[in-house]
Amino acid sequence: MSDDPSSGEEGAPEGGPESTVRARALSWLDRLAEASATERLLISTSALVLSVVIGFFLVLAAGRMTTCDAAATTYLGVGFCYDPITVYDKLFLGAFGNLLANPLNGQFATTLSEATVLVFTGLAVAVAFRAGVFNIGGQGQMVLGALATAVIVFAVSPLVSGVVGTLLLVPFGLLVGAVVGGVYGAIPGALKAYADANEVITTIMLNFVATSVALYLVQDHFKDPESFANQTRTLPEYALFPKLVFPERASVSLYATAFAVVLALAIAYLLTRTSVGYDIRTSGLQPDAAEYGGVDAARTVVTSMALSGAIAGLGGAVYALMVLGNFQTGVPDYGFDGITVSILAGNNPVGVLGAALLFGVLKSGSIVVDVSTSVPPELVGVLRGLIVLFVAMPEFFRMIGKRLNLGDGVDGRGPAATDGGESE
Repeated sequence: MSDDPSSGEEGAPEGGPESTVRARALSWLDRLAEASATERLLISTSALVLSVVIGFFLVLAAGRMTTCDAAATTYLGVGFCYDPITVYDKLFLGAFGNLLANPLNGQFATTLSEATVLVFTGLAVAVAFRAGVFNIGGQGQMVLGALATAVIVFAVSPLVSGVVGTLLLVPFGLLVGAVVGGVYGAIPGALKAYADANEVITTIMLNFVATSVALYLVQDHFKDPESFANQTRTLPEYALFPKLVFPERASVSLYATAFAVVLALAIAYLLTRTSVGYDIRTSGLQPDAAEYGGVDAARTVVTSMALSGAIAGLGGAVYALMVLGNFQTGVPDYGFDGITVSILAGNNPVGVLGAALLFGVLKSGSIVVDVSTSVPPELVGVLRGLIVLFVAMPEFFRMIGKRLNLGDGVDGRGPAATDGGESE
């Protein structure tokens, strides 16, 4: 070994600005990965405020570059065509309508409806992420779950009626959606486990397959002959989720919302308090160590993808039984939005509830901004994207930090189970 002092001591870090920047970045990621629930809440709140501030100036800039008959607001003696305060008021508070005058108003119902469906797709993505696989196929699993629910429930609905029909058909429809979504989710899981196929590619491809198959089946086999739209026959009222306190025309049911909340809590319990959840978490964090410890990695991948697909299929069933009352082609991108919801929640099943509500508020509030202001929809989309990006980025980097710092293992106190027992 050379005695040249310039060679440096063994184990000493290499000099240079690049190594310093890298060390600082890793230290920052490590600190972020170990942040407590309170710290993460403060970080997300700060990111939300920062996104609103930046959006405020974006709205002003857009309003300054736009011509209008009369300025909507004036700052420092300068007129602007768009008022950022009005925009954010409509975006956030408009999503709830006038709760004081009418707690059951249609806008609040729309917000709850969006949030309820997004809970299912967000949970579906979170379960797969926790197992170390990426289920980008929630959209396809949801579409097939919704179609199967609408078709099969309609076929058996003449056998029962009334309250008994509701008590039997709604759970049956949920079961159908879960089974179909689970089977469709298990396909890319098996390809990943036994053929080493990239699950991102296979799930994306299967999304297109599901959409095309649904379009073919509805057009050629299950289309409502009395409708010009590509949709199945309308389910009888007793086969749908009861609206409970909301008017019949509302697209939300508190029963479905309560079911979504219970499911989120059940998934959190499954992941943190059962042996199946332990296998899923260890396979996601340390696959080699998990397999060395006796966990069947291939079976865990298939199980987690099947569970993820089943939850997405449940979302499709809820969409058919609560929102539509049948199946229609052109299902909104709830499956892809679920990816954002899961990241916002840090893949925490309980956090998905809050993230889904935020996303539902933004989607519903965007409608209010489009209808009640002259702000172009493209600018509203930018504001929504800005909020989601800023709030999601800390959690995204925290996930990276947890992947890079796995030395503490999975024992309920290390990276797998921070935040008071809930990991990620």
